Amino acid sequence: MNKIKEQTSFLFKFLHWPLIARILILIFIINSIFGAIIHTIEPEEFPNWFDGFWWTIVTTATLGYGDFVPVTVLGRSIAIILILVGTGFVSTYFVTLAASAIATQNNYLEGKVDYRGSEHIIVIGWNERVRETLRQINSMSSKPLSMVLIDQSLQKNPLHDQNVHFIKGNPSYDQTLLAANIKQAAFVVISADQSKNEVQADMNSVLTLLTVKGLNSEVYTIVEILTSQQVKNAWRAGADEVVQTNMFTSYVMINSMMSNGMSETLLNMLDQLKGSKLKFLDVDHSLIGETFEKVSNILLQEKTLLIGIKRRGDTMVNPPLLTLIQKDDCLLVIRD
Repeated sequence: MNKIKEQTSFLFKFLHWPLIARILILIFIINSIFGAIIHTIEPEEFPNWFDGFWWTIVTTATLGYGDFVPVTVLGRSIAIILILVGTGFVSTYFVTLAASAIATQNNYLEGKVDYRGSEHIIVIGWNERVRETLRQINSMSSKPLSMVLIDQSLQKNPLHDQNVHFIKGNPSYDQTLLAANIKQAAFVVISADQSKNEVQADMNSVLTLLTVKGLNSEVYTIVEILTSQQVKNAWRAGADEVVQTNMFTSYVMINSMMSNGMSETLLNMLDQLKGSKLKFLDVDHSLIGETFEKVSNILLQEKTLLIGIKRRGDTMVNPPLLTLIQKDDCLLVIRD
């Protein structure tokens, strides 16, 4: 009774194996049996079992090398049965294999496959700003970076040929972020949803930020906020950086009104500063207590241009030359 139960249990498990594995095992079993039979019937033509097994493999695969051929009527009858039975299984195996490959490729394109890498960049939301952001990331990196795009409106990966893994789903749901392997991500960039009005877009961004920080409190997050009223909520939700795109746009427009052609100049300047040229530096111990002017001259000798100071969250661009450098300051510089 126990033996019957064990056999039934094994059969049940076998039926739940992947289809390709089941077909491959059946092919091996059938060819092994027919290999043993042909070796028994024609031992002179098939000196051992492996020769018989080899003959069954090339026969069912329709290769037919002809190095082993049955010569008796019974042997050829066995060959006919093998061709009728075995070839069907082999053909089914290759068809299933091809179908599985196509299905896997489609799943990748449609964002249904979980991401398994680590130290990657997760970009949430899709718009032209995101497209340009991903292009810039790829262009300024000397080695390919792993990037994951999360969006629920896209039907397929728009950047499948640019080392971008796509996850389709609502970014405020745990299962979507877990599919993007949020727990091992290095950065998360949250873009405002352009299909919603500004207030709703900011509420969604803050909710997504809360979900991200709930799953991985250590990941560095950059969130785009459109309305000034939601900036504090973004900081409260744990944002490491808040980008107020509407404020940036208004600054560019005002400067263009005051000085015609300034918008193009600003864009060119930002394009030249992309990557690692514009950065914050921790203050060296030897520079504490020195004036902004003196520190600027010291850094110029190192081909580094000092343009400002970040102090307790506030950034001073081109401060008075006699401003003293303090211990916890960060120096805003431009360097190659």
